[in-house]
Amino acid sequence: MPEVRIPSVELNNGSTLPAIGFGTYKLNGSQGVETMKTAIDTGYHLLDGAVNYENEGALGAAIRRSSVDREQLRITSKLPGRHYLFEDALTCIEESLYRTQLDYFDLYLLHWPNPGKGQYVQAWRALVEARDRGWIKSAGVCNFLPEHLERIIADSGVTPVVNQIELHPYFPQHEQLAWNKAHGIATQSWSPLGRANHLLKDASIEGIAQRLGKSIPQVILRWHHQLGAIALPKASSPERQKENLSIFDFALTADDMAIIAQLADPNGRTKNQNPAFYEEF
Repeated sequence: MPEVRIPSVELNNGSTLPAIGFGTYKLNGSQGVETMKTAIDTGYHLLDGAVNYENEGALGAAIRRSSVDREQLRITSKLPGRHYLFEDALTCIEESLYRTQLDYFDLYLLHWPNPGKGQYVQAWRALVEARDRGWIKSAGVCNFLPEHLERIIADSGVTPVVNQIELHPYFPQHEQLAWNKAHGIATQSWSPLGRANHLLKDASIEGIAQRLGKSIPQVILRWHHQLGAIALPKASSPERQKENLSIFDFALTADDMAIIAQLADPNGRTKNQNPAFYEEF
């Protein structure tokens, strides 16, 4: 199979990310190492990890065992809500580096705003401090609503490079996507293929896929790309990893995009994890 050429997305600090990445949730232990290594060797140069995934050690091992130089990779981890106090946050980031055995992270994110706790502002300050210390190259957030973003930007003068949100055809988040874009924040999509719903069996998407000679996941991932979002699919098999990566040799028409737009549901979150009230530590 010829090497897939993956476009780059430029961030607001001048650095770049690949236009598609690889999710690592529930990839743990030796099997997780092998799956992540295969993904890297297949062509995924953006890997999305987190402290709460409890696989930073496996992620680091996969990086060391892969055929790709570290400098070519973009490695992400995320700060859990239980470590949002400023000094706790810095210690947690250091521990992430020790667990992965990396010298730096390309991207480190706040995992959830947890607004009821009221600590995300100082957690953001800690990420900015970690960036200034050279521990991370870029700082971003996950699941932040405009009011959360406005607060940390006003407090620190630093705009996140990324806001990673739940985004899929059942819950396309057009308003949040537009807000992010207007403020120079790249959007990443978690659960891009609709974890725990029926998206992969949707008849309207299947019709588009059949016409194009592509799979349903490829159509959905291409939809993300054309929306301007960086999808982070997870796949265990090498065949599915290659398939998910192969979305840059075709395009969806305006009619295709309109058909998929009809699937949107204001209540389309798969687990009702609304950042306005949902909290995770």
